[in-house]
Amino acid sequence: MPKKRVLASYGVDIDAIAGWLGSYKGDDSTSDISRGYFAGTIGVERLLKMFDKYNMKATWFIPGHSLETFPEQCAKIRDAGHEIGLHGYSHENPVDMSLEQQRDILDHTYRMLTKFCGGKPPRGTVAPWWEVSKKATELYLSYGIEYDHSMSHHDCQPYYLRTGDQWTKIDYSKPAQTWMHPLKPGNETGMVEIPANWYLDDLPPLMFMKKVPNSHGWVDIRSIEQLWKDHFDYFYREYDEFIFPLTVHPDVSGHPHVLLMHERLIEYVNGHEGVEWVTMGEMVDDFKKREQAKEGAMMPAKPEEVAKKMGLA
Repeated sequence: MPKKRVLASYGVDIDAIAGWLGSYKGDDSTSDISRGYFAGTIGVERLLKMFDKYNMKATWFIPGHSLETFPEQCAKIRDAGHEIGLHGYSHENPVDMSLEQQRDILDHTYRMLTKFCGGKPPRGTVAPWWEVSKKATELYLSYGIEYDHSMSHHDCQPYYLRTGDQWTKIDYSKPAQTWMHPLKPGNETGMVEIPANWYLDDLPPLMFMKKVPNSHGWVDIRSIEQLWKDHFDYFYREYDEFIFPLTVHPDVSGHPHVLLMHERLIEYVNGHEGVEWVTMGEMVDDFKKREQAKEGAMMPAKPEEVAKKMGLA
């Protein structure tokens, strides 16, 4: 039997108060804002303790609002040697914004994180609510962003992200011939995608949101544990090499029942040969060693070019 090689990773989105402002419809609720405060303080601290227990480094995607609201906790993340990536400012939906607004938020948060990390710019990004605007990839490439964790063309293999896909929406007011057209793939870029997966995300089944129709919050934690183990087991059976990227939030995973599930899952995964827990940046480095972007692909701007453009050199 061929040797297995598995790179597993935790991506932690510190949505906290920003999540209620931008996505969870709790911006007028003192109770929901309080829940966000728990996430940015107690939730973050507990996840840091868990990662330290298992000697793991994770990738934390930090909205600008969370960085400025919880500087002490974010400093602990940085000082523990975890990777830090972009996640908007107030968890705002990129699809609802103009290109100028998207650029302003990226410029602001890119500068914030670079300064916070002692001049080291962020390499990766997660789109708030995993909604990627049609111009986002090109915008991130212009800032030298190397990878994204928002799309789902695959679920256990990294790949180079395309930009410019075109599809035709159904318009029942017009003849069918006008909208019966297949998707037209865009152009492959040099930005690596570490796949996002709603089924490997803690928040949809485990976080109650009063004003969101499909909100859950009380799903049996062992059902989620088995769901995640089933994904891992299938990948382990079918692939000699794969990645296993999980997405979690201190809003949810900072609570006892979920933390205990993570501990059981980590120990289960660690019971398999060939597994290594890494940051998503390390997944990207590994992928680039094995796969080259297509000739002529739009590549991330070089760090020195970005620094010069932004006056950070």
